[in-house]
Amino acid sequence: MTDASKTREDGETTLLVLDADPPPRLGGLTGRTRILHGDESTFASQLPLADVLLVWDFLSDAVRRAWPGEGPRPRWVHTASAGVDHLMCPELAASDTVVTNARGIFEAPIAEYVAGLVIAAAKDFYGTNELQRQRRWRHRETRRVAGTRAVVVGSGPIGRSIARTLEALGVTVAVTGRRARPGVHGPQDLPPLLARADWVVSAAPLTDATRGMFDARAFDTMNPSAYFINVGRGRLVVEADLLAALAGRWISGAALDVFEQEPLPPESPLWDVPGLIVSPHMSGDVVGWRDELGSQFLELYDLWESGKPLPNVVDKDVGYVPTHDPSHD
Repeated sequence: MTDASKTREDGETTLLVLDADPPPRLGGLTGRTRILHGDESTFASQLPLADVLLVWDFLSDAVRRAWPGEGPRPRWVHTASAGVDHLMCPELAASDTVVTNARGIFEAPIAEYVAGLVIAAAKDFYGTNELQRQRRWRHRETRRVAGTRAVVVGSGPIGRSIARTLEALGVTVAVTGRRARPGVHGPQDLPPLLARADWVVSAAPLTDATRGMFDARAFDTMNPSAYFINVGRGRLVVEADLLAALAGRWISGAALDVFEQEPLPPESPLWDVPGLIVSPHMSGDVVGWRDELGSQFLELYDLWESGKPLPNVVDKDVGYVPTHDPSHD
């Protein structure tokens, strides 16, 4: 066993799993490591015991709360999600701990989900369903998807997968990122792109630069016929401003799969807004996704145990996995 995976005083490597239901299948680690399972009530006391932390409950903020406490900390943290804002804190960012994410699992399913929303909105499937419920026969004309324009905000793997899928439908797609580079527009290009877009897709990571970027000014810049989709992070959107934009018909409609507060409380006004589709953070969750996440972690664990470099290493300063160079998000 290499230096990268030296165990603690008792000579045994300890993996701590911040659990969610159903728990991950980790049979491949039987006899190789001690596995502890923690929840919100036990996690802080168990954290100093761990060499490796698997954040299976990727909606929990237990890591961010507990990490600044006393005692040793894991040398490697893996989260079963694309975003890391739920666990990142200044102390973790400043530490030597390696953080990896579930890059590679969610890209295609999220792209399919976005494409489905675009088609459903263009063809007014929601209106058809409501008219059917009312037993009303009312002929309408719907929009053609091919030839429309989209801007995808976020040039990471998820954003690029969304762009490719929409392009296959005949949509002209512009992608924006943290910095301009070949094939990617910089932030300065976003306002004119928003003004021309039929579809605006938010797929950016949550950083200080992106938090609240979709606010009243952004919605006011969009076409009245534009449709907004957020599959990134909930705090990218100022929800009160989106509510106002939909109520004032600044845009034609929207779909949110992520929210400032999750689960979305029953009393939230978002449930009842005309023209808004609410889905419970499920755009990347297809049949078998948990098994894929578990298999990915076991593959990474094999690499870590043998001291080999890990893929999907998050740049803790920017909050995502760089591609090619640190400017890529």
